[in-house]
Amino acid sequence: MSDTVPDSRPRPVLSAKSGTDTFGYVGIDAVLEQMRRKAMKQGFEFNIMVVGQSGLGKSTLINTLFKAQVSRKSCNPNNEEKIPKTVEIKSVSHVIEEKGVKMKLSVIDTPGFGDQINNCNCWEPVLRHINHQYEAYLCEEVNINRKKCIPDSRVHCCVYFIPPTGHSLRILDIEFMKRLCKVVNIVPVIAKADTLTLEERATFKKKIKEDLVLNGIDIYPQKEFDEDADDKVVNDRIRDLLPFAVVGSDKDYQVNGRKTLGRKTNWGIVEVENVSHCEFSHLRELLIRTHTQDLKEVTSCIHYESYRVTRLTKGNPQAASVPTANGED
Repeated sequence: MSDTVPDSRPRPVLSAKSGTDTFGYVGIDAVLEQMRRKAMKQGFEFNIMVVGQSGLGKSTLINTLFKAQVSRKSCNPNNEEKIPKTVEIKSVSHVIEEKGVKMKLSVIDTPGFGDQINNCNCWEPVLRHINHQYEAYLCEEVNINRKKCIPDSRVHCCVYFIPPTGHSLRILDIEFMKRLCKVVNIVPVIAKADTLTLEERATFKKKIKEDLVLNGIDIYPQKEFDEDADDKVVNDRIRDLLPFAVVGSDKDYQVNGRKTLGRKTNWGIVEVENVSHCEFSHLRELLIRTHTQDLKEVTSCIHYESYRVTRLTKGNPQAASVPTANGED
């Protein structure tokens, strides 16, 4: 009896066409509508972490992004805030609805980061929090009677605020991003970009890009995760713009007869959504309008999967321990 050699020839793609053909309309395209209805019922989850020292406008920018009072400070406006002695992790969740689409948004803030005289190992609480969310998801996933829909508290994106010094990245910025880019999607932004001239901004962005390459820091969107030529074209444009030079504001001003969000200065109004003034619109486009699902997929398929494999291979809770100050496990 001879072995059967499998037929490796490519199979033709059958097309079900509506109209005058023999079979008529099948309805395969209705799958998209089914998926849309199911997604609309379930809603979406998106968890965004903001990291940076005090005074860089993190809360204002997040509120501007989602056009709602969603930041930690907005929810507790009367609480007098003192600089924590160590980095604290504080999370606030909201359900935002727009045109029937519901999103459970969680904003994770890191008060105390970079505010101390000695900031040695200040990234460890952030790392620990991210890994803790992976562990919580893994525990639900390996349960014998697991939930049909596992609550997703994994951090999908970390927006890192760089102070507008106009110089190179600080050692703190480099050390943080070197460690965090391995476990979460990092999107760097230059905060309060209106304090820099356009020439200073361009020079600063160039220096930051050089520092990122020199130190092997991979920021989102990562080149190795581009799925096809179309993705590469879109993501290359984003990579050229990074880090985004942004300005946040929750105040409206009249400019040429129209109302716009902006910051008033001695020389005029800095319009938040005007791309010739700052790159806030590009940041919003990335986080909300074009790459939200991709951020979640990279988190799930790359960062979480790496944690899961390491955790299950070693088989103990310390499998993905927080790196030390020297970057060692």
